[in-house]
Amino acid sequence: MATDSSPMPPDPAATVDLDPAATVDLDLAFAADEALPPELIQAAGPWADPLAGAEPWHALLSDWLGQLTAELPPELRAPAYSLGLSLVGDAEIAGLNGDWRGKDGPTDVLAFAAQDDDLDGAPPMPLPPLDDDEDSDDDSPHDEALELGDIVISLETAARQADEHAHTLERELLFLASHGLLHLLGWDHPDEEALAEMLSRQEALLATGGQR
Repeated sequence: MATDSSPMPPDPAATVDLDPAATVDLDLAFAADEALPPELIQAAGPWADPLAGAEPWHALLSDWLGQLTAELPPELRAPAYSLGLSLVGDAEIAGLNGDWRGKDGPTDVLAFAAQDDDLDGAPPMPLPPLDDDEDSDDDSPHDEALELGDIVISLETAARQADEHAHTLERELLFLASHGLLHLLGWDHPDEEALAEMLSRQEALLATGGQR
């Protein structure tokens, strides 16, 4: 299921304790420098840096999954997780938005959940093939990792929304990443009550691992 995010809520006062970090295999991808204004990449700090960004994104998502695991249904609890995160421009996310959701124009974040049984009529997500030295009899953590899917964030839309909400681009990126991650784990917001609950959970994640 491809989904996008919702308006930014106010910051909560409460925080939650960190649970042990989960083991995460993260596939991180960034748009080519020429596809995005240099000032946006600079404003995003290490979160949009292909070299410096790998470690903080991996640590953040590992921490968040560690917090969330106990809340998940049994079928989504695993010793390790695999997911992708891409930072792109408006043009690329607009194409995905049209192809997967039938909507024109760019959006802020899309989540493609590999564990969703109903992808709104879209074709199933292709999963990467196993390497030659990997097979079903291998007991390595990689083989046990549960594929969650992919999160795609538009850096350009995130920058506009950061200005609208009067906070940093870094915070907006982490807000959108938390929204996408919850969608990969089965969260949704079909009504105002569900939306409020989801946004509250995002803020709790940001309070422990995010930027303000």
